[in-house]
Parts: sequence; C-alpha cells; structure tokens
Amino acid sequence: MTALAYSDSVARQHAPLVQRAVAITGAVAMGAAALLRASTDPLPPGPGACITLDRGNLNQLRRDDARGRYMLAYRDPASTAALAALLAALAEPGMPIAADPESLSVMALAERLAASEIPVLINGPTGTGKEVLSRFIHTHSPRKAAPFIAVNCAAMPETMLEALLFGHQKGAFTGATHSSEGFFRAADGGTLLLDEIAEMPLALQAKLLRALQEGEVVPIGSTQAIKVDVRVIACANRDLPTEVAEGRFRADLYYRLNVFPLALRPLRDRAGDIAPLAFALALRHTPPTRPVPWISEAALAMLKLHGWPGNVRELENVIRRALLLADGRDEITPADIVFDSPARLVPADGVILPPQPSETERRLSNIVQLSEARAIMETLEACGGSRVAAARQLGISERTLRYRLASFREAGMAVAGGRR
Repeated sequence: MTALAYSDSVARQHAPLVQRAVAITGAVAMGAAALLRASTDPLPPGPGACITLDRGNLNQLRRDDARGRYMLAYRDPASTAALAALLAALAEPGMPIAADPESLSVMALAERLAASEIPVLINGPTGTGKEVLSRFIHTHSPRKAAPFIAVNCAAMPETMLEALLFGHQKGAFTGATHSSEGFFRAADGGTLLLDEIAEMPLALQAKLLRALQEGEVVPIGSTQAIKVDVRVIACANRDLPTEVAEGRFRADLYYRLNVFPLALRPLRDRAGDIAPLAFALALRHTPPTRPVPWISEAALAMLKLHGWPGNVRELENVIRRALLLADGRDEITPADIVFDSPARLVPADGVILPPQPSETERRLSNIVQLSEARAIMETLEACGGSRVAAARQLGISERTLRYRLASFREAGMAVAGGRR
C-alpha cells in the first residue's frame, strides 16, 4: 500500500483534502512513500517525495527544484480539482493513476496478482492503459529488478514475429547475418508483455503455448531447447472467447493465459479517473521550469461529459492542446478544451451516437474515412460477410481489414464484424 505520511499541522489545517486522498491511496499503491507538509513546517532533509500544502485564495500546482517535490495551493478542499492535483503529484511517472472505484478495484487485484507467478490476461479497448497496468504488476512483483519487455504482436511483421520472440541462429534464414536471443530470452527472470495477442498467427500460437507449458524456447535454426524463466502478461483489445469460437485463436492457449483475467473499461465508464489523469498528463507535458496550469472545475466538467472514443490517448491529446492554448495563463478553462471530435453526452444505455456534421463542418479526412468505410462495407456485403474474400478483393491483408473495422467502430460507426 502507498505510505502517506503527514505532519500534525497538515492533519489540523488540511484534514478534509488529506482524508479524501488517504481513502484512495490507502486502497492501492499508486506511488512511492510521500510526505505531506504544511507550508509552515520545516523542509525534510533528503530528496524524497514531498508535497507542500497551502490553503488560501490561490489554486496552483508547482514543481519544486528537487525531484518528487511539489507545492499544492488550493482554495476548496472539497473540489474535484484539488483532489485530482494531489493524486497526480503523488503518482509515480509511468504508473497507473485512478480514483474511480472500479479502477481502484482492478488495481488492488493487480497488486495482489503481482506477488504470484500466474499468467495474467488483460482485456480492454485500445488506449485504456493495459501496458501501464502490466508495468504496474511487474514493478510490484518479486521480478521488479529484472527486465520488463513489451512486445506489440500487431506491430511486428508476421514473418519475423517468431524470430523476434524466440530468437534465431546466424544463417537460419535470408538476412540472418548474426544470431539473436529473442524477446523471451531477453526477458529471462523478468516479465514479457505480449500486447494485442489476438493478432498472433495461429501457427505461432502453438509455439507460444509450448514455450509457456515447458518453460523453454527453440530458436529458429536450432535443435536445442533453451530454458527460460519468464512471466507472461497478455493483453487483448478484442473479445478472445469470440475469437476462439470463430477459430482465430487457439482454445488451449486462451485457457493457458486466462488464469486470472483483468478487464479495463473504456474511459467514459470511469468518470472518476478523468480529473486525476488530466492533471497527471498536464504535469507530464509541462516543462519542469514552468508552473502547471490549473484545470478549472468547469473544464473538468467538460472532460467528464465527453464520450472518449480514443480513451486515455485522446485525453492526452486534449490536455496537450489545452496547455498550448492556455500558454501564459495560470488556468485551463473550457475555452481551452478542444476535442478530437465534437463532444458527445453519454446516455444512460452507454451507446454513443456520432454527431452528424454540417456542410461547413465537413473535413477532407472525414470524407475519406466515410468513403473508405462505405467501400469496405459494400465489399464485405458482396462477399457474403467473408473478411478473407473481402480483404483479397480490396487488395489488403485480413489483419488490415480488421483494423479498419475496429477504427470505424471506435469512431462511432455501426459496422458489422463479418466472418472469417
């Protein structure tokens, strides 16, 4: 758990804010041990994490010169912004930050899982923080001193993925001018993250299953198995049981990985996380020598009303844009919040309907995307819903077609998935 220490003067002067923070940080480890001090307290020795609290007529979050030290001035201890700013200052770079009850529950489970050696499967839409959660598990595990290696299975060429994972001998194939140990051996003793594992070819899935079961890999061009000690965390942005049912993912590999599944929900379903994430992103993208613009309550309310089809990646875009627009000012206001797409209220049923652009709001990119979607859907329909046949007719790979369909869904378009 996060150790949050504070002086007696903090307990007296800042109790409402500190008690709210303790209720969250006491549930899960989000950062290193930190000291909260009042502005009248003496500075502690050493470079440890320390946050100075000052309640007055000013809202401000400022880095001090020493690493891990901040000054937080706030007006209202009950405000969303004050708590969000404090949580952002407490969070370690690269670690998850959360305040929503469901996210805190997932992080508490992840913290317990970290102490074990069982495989973990993390499901969630693109941009929800699956790799960040994986790194959190590694950092809180007995393997934290060993390597953490993340591999995006969709970003690797299919023909090279086996060599990249398991290694190869010199001369094993054309262009192999030297041997390579592969990601499994590079992660020996540590953690290997296999992101977007649903994109892995079926033939390679069988070899991955053997590596997991036997704890050994056979490099391409070799006949000698090499023992490895690796914890595997797999992530998927598609529903793997559906992929298994449709023959695109091996059932035995799925059950091998699915020992303890974790699910990350879209950002729109985790409204409590938006404010602390926004402040953390503002801290990340503000130069160290400059004060961090405060995010007003009205701006935070705007952020909570948005549908976030791009999840945390879209939020990062919005915050970077707001920092640029608010350049030279102390506060980010609603006027500085510009979304990637027009803001959309989230109705009770959770279904987000894309707004219809007017003639003056049309952009060339929108026209191109709509034309591409229409061409793909018409080809899919002409091929009886077969993705393989449609991809062949369109001159693209089936993987590219699946990406296109997924991007259309994320943009709010109603598209059918087709069949293999």
